[in-house]
Amino acid sequence: MPHLTLDHSAHLTGVLDADVLVKELHRLVVEESGSAGVCKTLVRPAGTYVGDTPDGEAGFLHLEVGLMPGRPEEQRARLSESALALLDRHLRTVGVRVSAVSVEVRELAGSYRLSSPVR
Repeated sequence: MPHLTLDHSAHLTGVLDADVLVKELHRLVVEESGSAGVCKTLVRPAGTYVGDTPDGEAGFLHLEVGLMPGRPEEQRARLSESALALLDRHLRTVGVRVSAVSVEVRELAGSYRLSSPVR
C-alpha cells in the first residue's frame, strides 16, 4: 500500500535505470515497513532545480514514502536511512553526482482514501 514519489533532476532521466531502482525500492519499503499490498510509485523528472553547489552543478534526487499511520519514528528513520543508502548506491553505480539526495518517510494524513479502478 505504500506510496512512493521519486523526484529527480531531468538530467538523470535515462541515466538511472528507474525500473531496477523502483523494484529494489518496493522490496525495501515493504520489508522494512511491514506493509501489506503493493507499492505505488511515481517517478518525476524536474526540468528546473535551483540549488547552491560549490562547483555550480545542480542536481537532486528526493524520495518521499507515504505509509499508513502507526509506525514508530525509529522504524521510519531506519527506512529513510536504508532508502538513502540504496539511492546513493544506484547513483554511484552509474557515476552520477548530484548535489542533494534526500528521503522522507511520512505518515499519510487521516483524510487519505484509495479508490480501486472499476474493471
